Amino acid sequence: MAAVSEKPKQKRIAIIGGGLVGSLNAIYFAKRGFKVDLYESRKDPRSQEFVQGRSINLALSVRGIESLKAVGAHGPMVEGGIPMYARMIHPRNGKKYAIPYGKKDQCILSVERRKMNEHLLTVAETYVNVDHHFEHKLVHTDLENGRVTCSWDDTKVEINADLIVGCDGAYSTIRKEMMRKPRFDYSQTYIPHGYKELRLRPTQDGQFAIEVNYLHIWPRNTFMLIALPNQDRSFTCTLFFPFEQFDMLTNREEVIKFFSREFPDFKDLMGEEYLVEEFFKNPTGPMVSIKCKPYHVKDKAVIMGDAAHAMVPFYGQGMNCGFEDCLVLDGLVEKHNNNIGAALADYSRTRNPDAEAICDLAMYNYIEMRSSVNSTLFLAKKKLYSFLNSLMPKTIIPLYTMVTFSRIPYHIVIERDKFQEKVGKKICERN
Repeated sequence: MAAVSEKPKQKRIAIIGGGLVGSLNAIYFAKRGFKVDLYESRKDPRSQEFVQGRSINLALSVRGIESLKAVGAHGPMVEGGIPMYARMIHPRNGKKYAIPYGKKDQCILSVERRKMNEHLLTVAETYVNVDHHFEHKLVHTDLENGRVTCSWDDTKVEINADLIVGCDGAYSTIRKEMMRKPRFDYSQTYIPHGYKELRLRPTQDGQFAIEVNYLHIWPRNTFMLIALPNQDRSFTCTLFFPFEQFDMLTNREEVIKFFSREFPDFKDLMGEEYLVEEFFKNPTGPMVSIKCKPYHVKDKAVIMGDAAHAMVPFYGQGMNCGFEDCLVLDGLVEKHNNNIGAALADYSRTRNPDAEAICDLAMYNYIEMRSSVNSTLFLAKKKLYSFLNSLMPKTIIPLYTMVTFSRIPYHIVIERDKFQEKVGKKICERN
């Protein structure tokens, strides 16, 4: 009698963190047929009127869009995103001007963090092999053996998994456990600036208060204000400002004086009373850049997104890079025929250089956004590279275009940009 072969056991994936990267990861693993359990310490955002936490608007670009498309999760977010074709610069003198991001048809999409998260959670729930577990706070990990313990309603929940995926953000508990192991490299840098959000309401007749298809920037060399459009015709505005100067704005008069001096047009758009209300209602948050490696522990655990590579938000690549993490890992799981251990080792080796590169680029772009955009030399350089790109589209590609409108690996972007700088310098010297 022929032996009956047993069906292979379905691998269980425990994802810690139900934010953007965690919820997209749930979809990727579910499509591969794994049993996915997603654990999130907060309540289900879809059941909440107000959700605490970051709400800096997100700029969805090619890397993020392609990662969503790979699992069919792009539709509503791409269709509902507001296209931004250029930066709209607001100098002190009030004479606005636009700096296009790329070619006429190239744009980034302004999307709301909460809507993106809720959309991905809902898509993940359409898979019968996905279960969400909200209000489950991670309290203990044993990564070597694929075990975690969560606290839920005063009850300890013991979880055994074939793979633990840490998507628990910049202050990751999973990463902290990895840091206990030998030969784990880690560094973090807090920048001296904090951020505070302000909401610019629609006009009285329900229209956008400023031009809609732009990312608005009020650059002031050592600090800046930005504004991104929302579907309800408001703008999410963010003031990036040194902490020591935030600490000096302690009362209504000082806030009004500051905005009257630095952002008079914005103050008029907001109205003094509402501006003061928003300023003191919303907290001031810190920004940190984190690098670490390796990203995995044997074939049992991996960290992704901000848990592996938190970055400052000035290149608009935090979400896009995190989403691309999911796409890259999925490709490696395919490459290694579902051999998780081989895929994780390959992922740590190949993804880390790209993650560290975009962390560095994000730091660089803060200087560009708050200061360089005011420079005549900067504007001339952008025009030069756009012209060279039109002549040699495969040889000369502007830095921003490579980062935002391509999937060229981030570390290759930096290498290519250094080469292009040399080419541009030689052309200028000849002329």
